[in-house]
Amino acid sequence: MSALTLSLIHSPQQRVDMSPLSCHLIAGKSKAEIGEVELKSGKRKFRVDELFAIAGDDTQDIVLKGTTEKFDYIGKQLSGGQITVEGDAGAYLAMGMLSGQVKITGNAGLYAGCEMKKGFLEISGNTGDFLGGALPGNKMGMKGGLILVKGNAGERVGDHLRKGMILIEGNTGDYCGSRMIAGTIAVMGQTGKYAGYAMRRGTLLLWNQPDLSASFNDCGMHTLAFLPMVFKSLKQLNSKFANADEAFNRVRRFAGDMSEKGKGEVLIKL
Repeated sequence: MSALTLSLIHSPQQRVDMSPLSCHLIAGKSKAEIGEVELKSGKRKFRVDELFAIAGDDTQDIVLKGTTEKFDYIGKQLSGGQITVEGDAGAYLAMGMLSGQVKITGNAGLYAGCEMKKGFLEISGNTGDFLGGALPGNKMGMKGGLILVKGNAGERVGDHLRKGMILIEGNTGDYCGSRMIAGTIAVMGQTGKYAGYAMRRGTLLLWNQPDLSASFNDCGMHTLAFLPMVFKSLKQLNSKFANADEAFNRVRRFAGDMSEKGKGEVLIKL
C-alpha cells in the first residue's frame, strides 16, 4: 500500500475545516468514498476531490501537499496513524490528538497541539500563539505527548499545560509556560516577558536567561542528575535536542510562581 496523498488543486477563499480527514475517520474507505467526503469552508461545503487530487490508498498514512494557512483542524483528535503536511497549516493543528503523529514541513497557526492527550507533533517551521495550550474558557491544555517545534513559537506556549513535553529550538513570545499545572517546556532560544507567569508546578528548561517576574525565588546553582536522562530520552528525535553538545546538567534554579502554589521551577543553563 502507498500513502494516501492529497495534492491541493486550488485553495478556496475561505478557511477549510480539515477535521473529517483524520486517519481514524476515513479508515477502510476507498478513494472514491474519500473524494465524496465534505469539508466545510465558510458557508459552503467542498468535496475532497474538488480541492485535492487523490492518489494512494493507505488511510493510516496521509500526506497533504500544497496546503496553506487556510487549512484548519488538520489531525483533529487523531487516533492512530500519521499525517504528513508538505506545506503550511492553519489553526488547531493536531488539536486533541489521542495517538499517532503529525508532521508538518511548513508553519502552523494558533493553538497547534492544543489539549492533545498523547502522540507526537513536529513542526519544522514556526507556529502561533497558545502552542499546546487550552481552548478559551478551558482550564487544561496539553495533557500528554510530545511537541517539537524547530522554528519559533508565539505567545503563551503551554498555557495551562497539564502533562507532556514541549520542545522549541527557536524563540518564544511572552508568557511562555503561563498558568502551567505540570509538564515540561524546553526552549533553546530567547523567551519573551513574564516566562512562567502564574505557573503552579512543572518545569521550564531554558538555554538563555528569561525575563521573570519578582514572584520567582532564586534558589542558586545546582547540578541535577536527572537532566542527562532527559536528554538521553530525546536522542531518537531529528532535532537539536538530540545533539549531545546541547546537553547539560548544571543550572541556575528559580522556584515559583510564588503568587500561585510556587511549586514550579525554571532551570537555566549555566
